Amino acid sequence: MVDWSVYLVTQGSRSRDRTTPEVVRAAVDGGVGVVQLREKVLPARRRYELGREVRRITREADVPLIVNDRVDLAQALSADGVHLGDDDLPVSVARDILGADAVIGRSVSFVDDARAAEEAGADYLGVGAIYATGSKDDIPDDEYAVGPERVAAIAEAVSIPIVGIGGITPDTAAPVVAAGADGVAVITAITDADDPETATRDLKSAVDGARK
Repeated sequence: MVDWSVYLVTQGSRSRDRTTPEVVRAAVDGGVGVVQLREKVLPARRRYELGREVRRITREADVPLIVNDRVDLAQALSADGVHLGDDDLPVSVARDILGADAVIGRSVSFVDDARAAEEAGADYLGVGAIYATGSKDDIPDDEYAVGPERVAAIAEAVSIPIVGIGGITPDTAAPVVAAGADGVAVITAITDADDPETATRDLKSAVDGARK
């Protein structure tokens, strides 16, 4: 069973002078539940090579590895699944390629899209951007800073797990979970932290506290 509490999305350009594998290892030591290989700016070959390093770490820790966007890369890395956006392959096509056991996620910002993703066979949803964020470029205004209220509306509409994403920190995670999210997905809250391991623990503590 996947622990959605703290979901790390990697981005080397926002990891100070640390490598992505170093950040992932620290997050694993801090109790991260899921790791997503993002690294959109890298060429496919470099992303694959980096993914192999990250895959070794996550496999040893028994932490699921999800690949952002690229179904072919997920397959090449024997990753646990893929996370898809509006411009990526449909969920049903990814399922046909990766198989029934793959974990397939879908980014959504609206209730109708959430319902459609669930009906298409998505295993979980990334909902956001919850708060203002500098980690993602060109987010449409109606998908930006949608707030925990949008999480609540989507949680009411679907039965699959939800992770909130976008500008979330240990100080802002609790309202997202209280609204119905199963966990929080973050980039800079871990990658840019002074101590990624401690930041992961702080996020997990905030999520666990909001569930009580």
